[in-house]
Amino acid sequence: MGQHAVEFVAVSKEYGKSKVLNDINLSIEVGKLVTLIGPSGCGKTTTMKMVNRLIEPTSGKVLVSGEDVSQLDPVELRRNIGYVIQQIGLFPHMTIEENISLVPRLQGKEKVQYAKRVEELLNLIGLDPAKFRTRYPKELSGGQQQRIGVARALAANPSLILMDEPFSALDPISREQLQDELVTLQAALHKTIVFVTHDMDEALKIADEIVLMKDGELIQSGPPDKILRHPKNDFVREFVGEKRFRPQFVANVAAQTMAPAVTVRPSRGLAECIHLMSKHRVNALVVTDQSNKYLGIIGMEQIYDHFRDEAKVVSDVMRKSSTIIQADTPMPKVLSVLASSEYGFLPVLDEKDSLLGVITRASVIAVLSSAIQGGEDDDRVVANRRTELA
Repeated sequence: MGQHAVEFVAVSKEYGKSKVLNDINLSIEVGKLVTLIGPSGCGKTTTMKMVNRLIEPTSGKVLVSGEDVSQLDPVELRRNIGYVIQQIGLFPHMTIEENISLVPRLQGKEKVQYAKRVEELLNLIGLDPAKFRTRYPKELSGGQQQRIGVARALAANPSLILMDEPFSALDPISREQLQDELVTLQAALHKTIVFVTHDMDEALKIADEIVLMKDGELIQSGPPDKILRHPKNDFVREFVGEKRFRPQFVANVAAQTMAPAVTVRPSRGLAECIHLMSKHRVNALVVTDQSNKYLGIIGMEQIYDHFRDEAKVVSDVMRKSSTIIQADTPMPKVLSVLASSEYGFLPVLDEKDSLLGVITRASVIAVLSSAIQGGEDDDRVVANRRTELA
C-alpha cells in the first residue's frame, strides 16, 4: 500500500435537508490518476471540490498529505493544487505566458524562473513557445486552450491536480487526443490526479483507479480491470455497460469485422484488453511503451489462455516476437507477409523500433485504389496510424 495523497474520512455534505454526500471513505495513493465517475448529481464534483475547499464538508475530514484541509489557509492550499475545469477559465486579457505563469507569479517567483517554466510546459504539451507564448486565448482553438489549462495547472509543479470534466466540451477528435496526451504526461510526471468524468470510456482509458458513485455514496472502487471483471451490483453492470465486456466474446471473435490494430500499455489488465478489442472490433492489440516503442502483440489466444489468472497483465502474456515490417518495405513483400499474418495486420516500425502505424488488408486496397486512380506507380504502402493509448 502506497502513501496516501488524499483521504476522505466519513465525509458527508448536506444542503438543508438534502444530503449530497453520505459518509464517504476514500484513500487516493500518491502518483495515481483516480477518476470519480457516476451519473449527474451523484456527488462526484462535490467530492473533488472538497479537496481544495471550494466546498466544505458538513461532517468528516478531508486530508491532503496527511493534513486536515480545514486547518489550512484555503488560498495557500489552492495555490499548491493544480486545477483544470471544463470551462478552461483562461484570462482573455492575458497572454498565454501570463496565463500559465499566474500561480508562480502569485508565489513571488522571479521572471527568469517562470519564463523558463512556461517554455518547458509549452514544449511538454506540444505547442511551440516561440509561436504561442505571446498569443491570447481567443487566438487558440478549444483543444489548444485546454492544453494551456493543463499547463497552467502544472506551472507551480504541484504534486496534486484536480480535473473537473476538462475534456467534455471538446469535439471527439480533440478529446481523444487530449486523453492520449494526459496518459503520456502522467506516465512521465507521476502526479496525483483526481479526475471527474461521466464517461466510462474515458475513465477506462486514463485511470489507474476508478471510483464509481451514485446518490452521494461510493458504490465501488478499484483498478479498471477489476471493475470490468467484478461489477459489484446491477448499477455498476449497467453503468459499465453489458456490451462493454462479455467473456463469451472470446469464442465469437473470429466473426468480428477486422480493423486496424489499436495499442495498449504493457501494464494493463487482460479484461481491459477485451474491452479495447470489443470497442474497436479488432482481434489483437499492438503493445507499446510510453515513448511509442514497439514491444509486441497480444491476441485473443494469449488472453484466452491466461484470462482466469487475474494477476496477469499484458507484458506477461504478449508475443514479443511477431512479424513486423519497416516503412520502406516494397509492396510485393508487404502482400506476401500480410497474406500469412494471423492477425490480419502488420505493425510498421521506423529504424528506432517506434510504431509508425499498421498495415491491414483494407489499407493496402485503399492505397492500391488511390494509386490506380491517380496514375501513380509507387510500390510502398504508407501506414496510417490509429492508436488507443490505454
